Amino acid sequence: MVPIYNNFAYIYDKLTLDIEYHKWTDYVEKLIKKNKISGTMVLELGCGTGSFGIEMAKRGYEMICLDLSGDMLDRASKKAAEEGADILFLNQDMSNFELYGTVDVIVCLLDSFNYLTRSVQVQRMLKLVHNYLNPNGLFIFDVNTKYKFENILSDNFFYEIGEDITYIWENEYNPKSGKARFDLTFFVREGQLFRRFEETHFERAYTHEELLGYIGEAGLELVSVYEGLTFKKPRNESPRNFYICKKGK
Repeated sequence: MVPIYNNFAYIYDKLTLDIEYHKWTDYVEKLIKKNKISGTMVLELGCGTGSFGIEMAKRGYEMICLDLSGDMLDRASKKAAEEGADILFLNQDMSNFELYGTVDVIVCLLDSFNYLTRSVQVQRMLKLVHNYLNPNGLFIFDVNTKYKFENILSDNFFYEIGEDITYIWENEYNPKSGKARFDLTFFVREGQLFRRFEETHFERAYTHEELLGYIGEAGLELVSVYEGLTFKKPRNESPRNFYICKKGK
């Protein structure tokens, strides 16, 4: 995997103001309680600027947050310090990470899972998840669904014009490979001028059957699948689904 988000880590939070992290935290906490996890040690894979981890730390969870982007982690650590959140941040690849002990819960949120575009990455990450989970530990992840890639993202063009930040987002999606390319161009105000920079991201769509295969291969047990931030059964038109897995005793 190559570093992403490095160029605009410092404005990432402004671009994700619509993400209600407290609701995501509420939902994950309900999943933890629903599955009777009593431990409080949680690892977040692909933590970005740490918004979710900070919310969890405020609720008493012992957080370890890792991300491949050093710039994102710099921003995350500053935010955590400002919020008084005690979090261990690790600059590691979520498909090839190493811990010094085991944890009770591992999460991979906001379609970070889709950034694993090669099967070997998914297989390696899930084996590491199994390795670092305590017995009966929980693994929670969400994915952008194949439906979303084919019917919402597809080869579409998105843009937003703001006072300080404007972006253009162009997509290319290959239904045969299930891979999508996102070309983003940003214009960020710096004084009286705007600075332009570009990012290219890649994601991959996974079918339910593919995910079941990877989960079983890693020795994990699928507990349930829900439509995004609900406890409802996924629909064919669901844009985001959550997978809840457990490690055996």
